[in-house]
Amino acid sequence: MSSVTLKNIQKIYPFTDEDKKERKRKKKKDSEPEKKVNLQITDKGVVAVQDFTLEIQDKEFIVLVGPSGCGKSTTLRMVAGLEEITSGELYIDGNLMNDVAPKDRDIAMVFQSYALYPHMTVYDNMAFSLKMKHAKKAEIDQKVREAAEILDITEYLQRKPKALSGGQRQRVAIGRAIVRNPKVFLMDEPLSNLDAKLRNQMRAEIIKLREKINTTFIYVTHDQTEAMTLGDRIVIMRDGYVQQIDTPQQVFNHPANLFVAGFIGTPQMNFFRDAKLVKDGNDYAVSVLGKAFVLPEDKQAVLREKDEQPRTVIAGVRPVHLSVSSSAGNGISAVVDVSEMMGSELHLHMNAGGTDVVAVVPTAELGDNFFSGHQEVTFEMKSAMIHLFDAETEKSLF
Repeated sequence: MSSVTLKNIQKIYPFTDEDKKERKRKKKKDSEPEKKVNLQITDKGVVAVQDFTLEIQDKEFIVLVGPSGCGKSTTLRMVAGLEEITSGELYIDGNLMNDVAPKDRDIAMVFQSYALYPHMTVYDNMAFSLKMKHAKKAEIDQKVREAAEILDITEYLQRKPKALSGGQRQRVAIGRAIVRNPKVFLMDEPLSNLDAKLRNQMRAEIIKLREKINTTFIYVTHDQTEAMTLGDRIVIMRDGYVQQIDTPQQVFNHPANLFVAGFIGTPQMNFFRDAKLVKDGNDYAVSVLGKAFVLPEDKQAVLREKDEQPRTVIAGVRPVHLSVSSSAGNGISAVVDVSEMMGSELHLHMNAGGTDVVAVVPTAELGDNFFSGHQEVTFEMKSAMIHLFDAETEKSLF
């Protein structure tokens, strides 16, 4: 078993004496609540992680994702024991780990900066932790060569890190963790130093690796594409708080709030902040830029159950769920600002009544109907794919 449980975890970085003096000076000048980057500030210090609760099952692949400064790496480091937990409880396999030293937690961590010893060969880098545990020479050799075979780096075992590419160095760093056969595998943005092509290759390698070593993974990234492709479940964080925990598909199809809806998905979801929820008898529709879209029955049922009343809401629709036409029709009128050919897709940046709207059109559907800048078009929304959010709380209405 390699389950991990985090219960109401909080991390506060206390103020230094200099910080306290600075706060006193600011309080005399300004009564506004303090913010430091995007983290909450209290009398105790800067809150990096707030009330983080998560149950990770044995052999599950969990991805923590969010913008820089949201607390995801701090959470991972608390699991590793590299950061002290301010409050809350951390369990690995049912054992409380708050005060257990990192070396005794039976975890392995792969860092963003490969952290390889430059004077050692690949073989010695991978064998180092086993030598520190005084493992037998034959056992070390077997584990190193098995890991090298899994990662396809056997031919590089006698090279030093400076003779390897970025992708090869990252494989060595992963191999160094594999040989320890840990209960939990922690990865902190391991692909962020690689170029786009290598990132794609290494994502596929990590998926294969997961199948081969079959252990529990906790993976941190700011890249939502990595999160969507790697995770069994993803944890979206913002300002130290968990926004949503679910499978990639559920998060994409049913975002809990406006932040999640905008963060997950490329290009970003279109938002119409002056949309109107309207009601005709017992039926609901949403009016966007003057055009009404009748909502599907499943969404109608949710709104009826909540007894939602007509009001201003935020409507969201993903670019792939817009259909664009060059001919006049009943759709919403817009003007193409920028037309981006992306190979298999055409990205249209449009202006509709002062609102910026992005649509994605598969090039296979274009035919001779290529859209260009300054062209007048109309677009329709698939009503079943429209998301609605409360204008004040920004929470999903569905």
